[in-house]
Amino acid sequence: MPRTAAPTPLSIELTSPQSVNGQRAAFQSLWLLARMKHAHDAEAGLVRLADLRGEVSDASTLRMVVSRAFRDFKAWHIEVGWGEDTQREPRFLNAERRSQGPFWLPPAEAKRVRMLVGGRPATPAEMASFLGLRSRRARAAAPGSPPPDAVHLQDAAFWKQLVASQQAARQGRLMAPVAGGSAAGQPASALESIRLAGTLAATDFQRALVTLNEAMLWRRLGDNEQARRRLQALKKQRLAHHVAGNDYLGAMECIVSAWCAYTARDLPLAQSLLSGMANDAARSLVLRHHPDVRFEWCNLWALVCRSRALGLSADDKPTAAALAEESLQRFGEALAAAFESHSFDAAQHVAANMGMAAWLFDRVGLSDLPALVHDGHADTTRRAVQWIAFSEWLCGHTDGQGRSAWNAIYLMRIARGHCRPERQPTLAQFRAQKPLDRAAVSRLAGPLADAFDAAHWPARWVEVAQARLTDHQAGRRRYPGLQHCSLLFEHAWYAAHAGDLQAAEQSLAALREALPQLVPSDRAYFTESWNDTLPAELVLEAKPPRRPAVRKKTPPR
Repeated sequence: MPRTAAPTPLSIELTSPQSVNGQRAAFQSLWLLARMKHAHDAEAGLVRLADLRGEVSDASTLRMVVSRAFRDFKAWHIEVGWGEDTQREPRFLNAERRSQGPFWLPPAEAKRVRMLVGGRPATPAEMASFLGLRSRRARAAAPGSPPPDAVHLQDAAFWKQLVASQQAARQGRLMAPVAGGSAAGQPASALESIRLAGTLAATDFQRALVTLNEAMLWRRLGDNEQARRRLQALKKQRLAHHVAGNDYLGAMECIVSAWCAYTARDLPLAQSLLSGMANDAARSLVLRHHPDVRFEWCNLWALVCRSRALGLSADDKPTAAALAEESLQRFGEALAAAFESHSFDAAQHVAANMGMAAWLFDRVGLSDLPALVHDGHADTTRRAVQWIAFSEWLCGHTDGQGRSAWNAIYLMRIARGHCRPERQPTLAQFRAQKPLDRAAVSRLAGPLADAFDAAHWPARWVEVAQARLTDHQAGRRRYPGLQHCSLLFEHAWYAAHAGDLQAAEQSLAALREALPQLVPSDRAYFTESWNDTLPAELVLEAKPPRRPAVRKKTPPR
């Protein structure tokens, strides 16, 4: 058998003029190769863009330096990898992402590289001196200079503002009201608090964390454009600096991007982003071991599966059933992750989603799923109500401020879903319908009925909707567009059912003004529900504009 030729060595002379195998070499390219060799030997592995800045480049020339370096690497016949996955073969990597780093040497290539000083092997101290590592450590250790990872006293002010922002978000104070705000004696909103935290951020990680939280807030507010801008800013922050917690930040960046796609009802994109995250070597580790990230991923994946199942239920029942079963399974995993991280706030969201999913699956003929069958028969309305009541009970154990509008919206939909109305009924036919009243829903909740306290759950549904709309209008809470529109519709429906057509018309007029902010499929749901379920007399009084039909038989969320 022919013998395999031994890898040819690559001799790097560090003294000026620097050379590779006796040939003059560009300093920046040689420095990057030496830095990767040092990282490999020190088992650090990766060299990030931040390691180049200040030594061989500044921010404006980084891309050019990297491009020149890879041309030189090719001429020197050495393969260099890039990206977070150091197990990939460099020849299979996407060259379009090369300039983003981080960079690394495959083990076989690292063995070929010999670092020399005056023709003899370089010592570790000489390597550190060439790369500027010793001088950086010396500057960090200089008298009066705290180490780079030191905890500074001003950090406490930053973390206080970050907590204030997250607390305000849990309480629904996402933005300051149009008039007043914190200047009028009200607590700062989540957006105000996170921006103040940004002025106090002292490290790259703190600045990146502020950007991530801003993106999440804009997503919750329904402003996908602003959310995506902040995600782009976060990507630049992560790529330009070796940010602590980079894997977590990257995973959450992916999840918020998927949320933006889901909010825009681009289900294939949302699922593609989540799948890509699960298949990525670094991010899949975060997904496996970080319960907060796992909750977010499982909850959103379940919502995407739920939407796909409902959309396919009429035309492809087997596929719809498989998706529905996967949805319920992922909701269960999300709930477990929420309790693993001791987050009642996360748990209440997924409990409500699980309850509504069970009810919606039953409505489209998917009630025979194993997860929905109990004692040989499906009793999904009771189980749905109990999951939502559990969500509300959890809200009461997060300082009583974290109550979600979705719980009320879901229960009002379930209550009127008990009716079997005529399409476009007369007022008499409409008022003759018998939705489940508040007392009946409490009975269905069974041992969880105490979640519906009188202070937050008046005796009539129209009052439940009105109380939440009043909070929104007064600025005590700021419900995003879809929640606000849902509350307006439920109030109109129950006000009309109670005979108060004037109140119903006022809510419908407000709904008509708010509809353009929603995506087409969500607008279609409200337009269809308006025209098909409300009495003809009311529809004629305040008919919404007709839009190109995107039929949406199931409620959006």
